[in-house]
Amino acid sequence: MPDKQASNDIGEQLRAIRAKRGYLLPHHGLMAVTDPELLSAYDATYTALTLAERGLSRHDHETVWLAILIATDEALATHHIPKFLDAGGSEEEFARILSLTAFLKGFGAYRFIEQHWRGHLAGIDVEQAYLQGFTTAAQGLDDRLAHLCAVSVHTCAAAWDGLVWHLCAAYRAKVPETELAEALSLTLFPGSVPYFVEAAAVWRQLILDERVTPSAAFRAWAEIAGQGGYDEAKANSQP
Repeated sequence: MPDKQASNDIGEQLRAIRAKRGYLLPHHGLMAVTDPELLSAYDATYTALTLAERGLSRHDHETVWLAILIATDEALATHHIPKFLDAGGSEEEFARILSLTAFLKGFGAYRFIEQHWRGHLAGIDVEQAYLQGFTTAAQGLDDRLAHLCAVSVHTCAAAWDGLVWHLCAAYRAKVPETELAEALSLTLFPGSVPYFVEAAAVWRQLILDERVTPSAAFRAWAEIAGQGGYDEAKANSQP
């Protein structure tokens, strides 16, 4: 049982988080009681990821967040709705985000056709059919922003084939790489760190396979060897 000073420290830490965010969640208190250093590091990461101004405007940032939260059934994160509205979004625009996300969550239908019925439908380009459906579903939204939502939703769903198709489409549409990277980073908490890792690996392989034309910085990242994790490192260490 924590002593009075420890209780005061816990309360102070949680009050600071509430003041910064405007709310508290149960895991904040749990970390405050059991591992204050972990809570501090977590809060710093969350602040840099979610609250700090990076490349995307606040409106675009919150738009991508909404698509991710809808895609991951994240019911508790209602604070992103007023954030979106305060940043200039509207309920009409929200309805468009909802329609787009619903379409993206249905990507499995395109995968099914591509994997199982492709040989019976020689006249159909399934990837092109998907992109046509995306264009229809994204009507009323900024094209660049719709692409950012799409790569993020596919990452949350571990739809790596969909991510491949859509990263290629985003490059063709000249969506800035830094904006794509920022949008993907928002999947870290609701989508999971492993999915973000895999999304980065998918993107890197597209560059190495020359399926997209990257900037110099992104090409330099892709060409760095030894990014295959523990298994690759262990295999390379064998005599």
